[in-house]
Amino acid sequence: MFLGMFVHTLDDKNRLALPAKFRTRLADGVVITAGMDKCLLVYPAEEFQALFERVSALPLMDREAATLRRLLFTNAYDTVPDKQNRVVIPQALCDYAALAGEVIIVGVGRFIELWNASEWDRAQQEIRTHAADQNIWAKLGV
Repeated sequence: MFLGMFVHTLDDKNRLALPAKFRTRLADGVVITAGMDKCLLVYPAEEFQALFERVSALPLMDREAATLRRLLFTNAYDTVPDKQNRVVIPQALCDYAALAGEVIIVGVGRFIELWNASEWDRAQQEIRTHAADQNIWAKLGV
């Protein structure tokens, strides 16, 4: 599983070094796609395949399912880390998540999120507020 938060730098060729802690799990390939919150999602190839199968099984004519398919699949980019354990992030995805310079890399279990530093700060505030207001632990039965 992917846990923790790391700060790395996106270089001028849109290459991002993967945290050492994550490299073994990502060595065989990754899929990078757009997330719901103006961040990017990075899945190990086999995890994305499982997600692909679940989303593809959703009803074809359901509007929410169609929206999810479009978000995940039309923005998806598969790649293999280079010898320096870097992945190239397509410019369109960098633009979507406003990635440049400092990138926050967050392990969230089965996948990784990539955030613009200021968006991550905003999201953290929102997470704390929502968690406190909604008592999400109890609500989700955790």
